Amino acid sequence: MSNKLKILVVEDEEAISNFIATTLKANDYNVIMARTGKEALSMIPSHCPDVILLDLGLPDIDGIDILQQIREWSNIPVIVVSARTEEADKVKALDMGADDYIAKPFGTSELLARIRTALRHVAKGGSGNAIGDVFTLRGLTINFDKRQITVDGKDVHLTQIEFKIVSLLAKSAGRVLTYDYIITELWGPYAIKDNQILRVNMANIRRKLEKNPAQPQYIFTEVGVGYRMAEE
Repeated sequence: MSNKLKILVVEDEEAISNFIATTLKANDYNVIMARTGKEALSMIPSHCPDVILLDLGLPDIDGIDILQQIREWSNIPVIVVSARTEEADKVKALDMGADDYIAKPFGTSELLARIRTALRHVAKGGSGNAIGDVFTLRGLTINFDKRQITVDGKDVHLTQIEFKIVSLLAKSAGRVLTYDYIITELWGPYAIKDNQILRVNMANIRRKLEKNPAQPQYIFTEVGVGYRMAEE
């Protein structure tokens, strides 16, 4: 019985699916492939893949609809691999539960790195670099239980909202959290989706955490989409 991690590639373009499959097999992954949305939805429960690479432009079912159906019953990591490069498409996929989004064309190193990140989230229960109630990253330490943050051993004083933002990002380190997702998590589902208040808080957070706020090493901006906490 093989102990290789299994990846389902949902892609209708033969050349691309063969390229992805060859790359993954060369890196010791077990690969299964689906060319349509219907085929993918039937394969997921029976094959139980560890990661799904999902194209959005399938011939029968839109990839967003497939993602929505998967998220109704499963938390399997889903990485969208799509030629759609509009920020609105990326935001929608992430808001619907995608773990990551790669735009075509892409490099093999990027693809493999995103897969490794998705697998780490599963192994750590989606807690990024958090061990128990503590998150550590390059001199940054967040104690969620004690609500304490230090950088290089020095206490950092954040407001309640700033701490909540940092904690939310840290618990999903490596993943992009959209502006709307963060606003909903902090202020509730009926909050006005105003990114400006988020940007103001983030500017304050970076001023307090980063050595050089203009070149952050902890929290990165995905322009037009949201924020991502770095991970080792």
